[in-house]
Amino acid sequence: MELRHLRYFVAVAEEKSFNKAAARLYISQPPLSRQIKQLEEEIGVTLIDRENRPLKLTEAGEFFYDHAIQILKKSDDLRTMTIRKGNFDNSLSIGFVSSILYGILPRVIARFREVHPNIEIKLYELNSWQQTQALTEGKIDVGFGRLLFEDASIRRMVLREEDLVVAVPIEHPLSKEKCKSLSLIDLTNENLLLYPTAPRPSFIDYVLDLFETRNLKANYFIEVRELHIALGLVAAGEGLTIVPKTLEHLRGQEITYIPFEEGILTSPIVMSIRHFDKSELLETLLDVTYQIYDEESFIYKREYI
Repeated sequence: MELRHLRYFVAVAEEKSFNKAAARLYISQPPLSRQIKQLEEEIGVTLIDRENRPLKLTEAGEFFYDHAIQILKKSDDLRTMTIRKGNFDNSLSIGFVSSILYGILPRVIARFREVHPNIEIKLYELNSWQQTQALTEGKIDVGFGRLLFEDASIRRMVLREEDLVVAVPIEHPLSKEKCKSLSLIDLTNENLLLYPTAPRPSFIDYVLDLFETRNLKANYFIEVRELHIALGLVAAGEGLTIVPKTLEHLRGQEITYIPFEEGILTSPIVMSIRHFDKSELLETLLDVTYQIYDEESFIYKREYI
């Protein structure tokens, strides 16, 4: 069985016609029919019910189709990732979520440039899910996000867990009372500004899950497009929001940042790369990240490329 057999079968399954599939594949119909027949003989089962018009897959054919399209996608991903790997020596493409850009990522990039001054760095704002797609499509080489997604092609490394804090308007009672810490239950009836609205899943879903896993509910929340809009609305007194601790320097004259009790609520910082990618550039990027973590006395468990 070869990949071309899978491509032929998928075309027939989707077009529900040998003639239409042959036109899609730019081959004639008789050779296509022979290839599908050989595939069925090799497997030992009938995949297509030829008595139906339009053609219909057998139960075994449905099972085979589901797995065939997965195999073909992995094959296409491997091709694009390998092409990207071949162009990896002169540039480094990095995907990031905005909250990490507001944190120490600029320092990481600056430190990386000191080690590799001739490497072109390209930055793309992508949420964690988009980073997965971009990695498998060969558009980026590494991603920094906050959500974990399962994908056989991608390796996830949790660099550290960052404390979350509550951004509160300076005139809010919680700020005026100089509240030292909060719990999620304190926020259930507050007007929360959650971000980003799209694409999903996003940090909104992560925050709402924090409530749900503690049998709590955020009774009043508004979804806003992005992080800086949420902070702008907080500064205007329109509500509260939850952000990573490294952002608590933003709008310091208008916003008070209050930690959660005992720092128990955190958000992971996730570095995503393609599985088995052993690039020296990625090793350097990870090394300089940990150098800065050490300088800041962050707690983390070291990972290796």
